[in-house]
Amino acid sequence: EVQVVESGGGSVQSGGSLRLSCVASEYPRFPPYRAWFRQGPGKEREGVACIAPTSMGGHYADAVRGRFRISIDKANNTLYLQMDNLKPEDTAMYYCAPGGRYDFGCLRGELYTNWGHGTQVTVSS
Repeated sequence: EVQVVESGGGSVQSGGSLRLSCVASEYPRFPPYRAWFRQGPGKEREGVACIAPTSMGGHYADAVRGRFRISIDKANNTLYLQMDNLKPEDTAMYYCAPGGRYDFGCLRGELYTNWGHGTQVTVSS
């Protein structure tokens, strides 16, 4: 079983920044996509951003495009999510999911089988 650990969450004011980190016990070569999802209070889980190690860039949900950036540090095998200009509506538990596939996109939860326990992000106005 793949162990996934997220970190970096916290409480910030609107307009602030946070960087989330994710480390997995293993990253499958296939399927290669790695993603961040979130679930806000009273909301369904939604895909935030996804990326493959060979990608030139990430794929983003409309709600975060231009404010969030997903990246992979291959040297320490860590997945990051840099979140800038945070808004109260970004408040959620954020989950990392390694080892997903691409099927008309990479932001659907059904494409991933391993999940972390999440890290809480709270943005106050």
